[in-house]
Amino acid sequence: MKPETLPAPATSAERDWVEGELVRSLMRTQRSTQWLALMLVAIVVGILSDDNEPERLGAWVGVWLLVAAWRLWVIHQYRTRVASQPTEAHLAFFRRNILVWPVSALVWGLTTELYFDRSPLGDQYICWLIMAGLAMFSINSLSARLGVMRAYLDILAGSALAVMAWRMFVELELQGPAYHWWVAMLLLIFWQVLRHAGARLHETLRRNFELQYRNMQLIESLTRQTQAALDAVEIKNRFLASAAHDIRQPVHALGLYADWLRGEPELVNELAPKIVAATKAVNHLFDSLFDLARLDSGKVRLNVEPVDLSKLLHNLELQYLPLCEAKGLEFRMRVCPGTVRSDPILLQRIVGNLISNAIKYTEKGGVLVASRCTRAGLRVEIWDTGVGIPQSHQREIFREFYKVPGHGGTEEGFGLGLYIVARLSHILGHPLSFHSRVGRGTVFRVLLQPTDPREAGERAVATMAQMFPGDVTGS
Repeated sequence: MKPETLPAPATSAERDWVEGELVRSLMRTQRSTQWLALMLVAIVVGILSDDNEPERLGAWVGVWLLVAAWRLWVIHQYRTRVASQPTEAHLAFFRRNILVWPVSALVWGLTTELYFDRSPLGDQYICWLIMAGLAMFSINSLSARLGVMRAYLDILAGSALAVMAWRMFVELELQGPAYHWWVAMLLLIFWQVLRHAGARLHETLRRNFELQYRNMQLIESLTRQTQAALDAVEIKNRFLASAAHDIRQPVHALGLYADWLRGEPELVNELAPKIVAATKAVNHLFDSLFDLARLDSGKVRLNVEPVDLSKLLHNLELQYLPLCEAKGLEFRMRVCPGTVRSDPILLQRIVGNLISNAIKYTEKGGVLVASRCTRAGLRVEIWDTGVGIPQSHQREIFREFYKVPGHGGTEEGFGLGLYIVARLSHILGHPLSFHSRVGRGTVFRVLLQPTDPREAGERAVATMAQMFPGDVTGS
C-alpha cells in the first residue's frame, strides 16, 4: 500500500494568517446573529409572559439587552477600527473581548429558570427547541474559534443543567416528575454531540484556510517563477543587444580597411594583415559571446592562463586605431611588457569596451591606452579627453542600459559597454576604478591581479543573479 502522505508542518507565518482568518470568519457572522437573537427573545417573551411575573421576565430581558448592547459595541469597534488592520490587531482585539460570548451564553442558559417546570409542557417544549436551535446555530457562527465555541456551549448547557439541578434536588427534593431526568439526559447527550460536531466543523474550517494559504503561496511562487522566466528572456534579448554592440567595432574597422584598399590598391600588402587581424577580432568576439552564454549558464570553466599583455593591447590597437583616425582623434599606446594570469578573451573584452567608450565620447584630442607596472601588479589605463562623467551619474554608469542624459554618443549603442566591463572585471577579480572631470575627460584603471580559477568560477555563477561588483568604485 502507498503510505499516507503527511501534510507539511505549518510555519509560524501560516499559523498566524490562519488564526487571523478564523477571527475574521467569526466576526463576519456576528451582526446577523444578533438580529436572530433579537427575534428569539421576542418569541420567548411572548411565550413566557403568562407564566412569569413581569419583574422576573423584565429583569431577564434587561440583562439580555445589556449583553446585546455590549456585543453590538464589540462588532462596531471591530468593523470601524480593526477590520482593515493586520492579523496581529485582529487577534489582540479578539483576546480583549473574548468574554462577550460566554456571558451571552450564560444569559441564555438562565432562561431555563423562567420555564423549566414552571410553564406548561407545550411552552417548555418550544423554549427547549429555541435553546437547541440557538446551540446548533452557535456551532456554525462560533466554530471558527474552537475555544470560544466550546466555552459558549459549556456555559449554555452548564447553566441550564445547574438551574434544573437546583429545581430537582433543592426545591422539589427529587419529588418531581420523571420526565425531568429524561430532559436532563437528553440535554447532556445533545451537549456532547454539539461539542463533537463543532470540533469537526472547526477542523474543516482550519484546513480550508490552511489550504487557501498554501494555494496563495503556490500562486505567488508560480508568479515569481514566471517572472523569472520572463526576466531570463529579457536578459537573453539584452545579451543579443550586447553582441551587436561589440561586433560593430571590428566590422566597422573592416569596412574602413576595405575602403582604403579600394581607393589605394597599392596598399594591399600593408592592409591585408590588418584585415586579417580585424577578421580574427570578429571571430574572437563571437567566441567571447558564446563563452559568456556558457558562463551565465554555469556550464563552462574559465580559461585562465598567462596572458601576454603587450600582445593583447597591440591586437586591440589594430582594431580601434582606424576608428580613432576616422574621427580625427589621436590614438596612443604605452605598453609595459609583462604577463598576467587571466582569461584572455574576457580580458580583451574589458579593455576593448573601455577603449570603445573612450572613442565614442571623445570629439577632439585623443585616447591613450597604457599599461603600467605597480607594486600591486600590472595595471591597464584608458585615458580620453572626452566629455567626462558628471558626479551625479558616476554611481549609475555601470548599470545595464544606462546612458548619461545629454551625452554625445549615447544615441548609438545600448548602454551595455560599461555594464559588461563591470561584470567581467568582477568575475576575473580585476578591480576597476575610474576618475572623471566634466569637459576634461575620463580615465579607467583595471588592476590585473592574478585570477584564481575557483574563485572566478564562483563569481561567474553569482552573476546569473545580475549582481554588480562591490569593488567597482570611483576614485
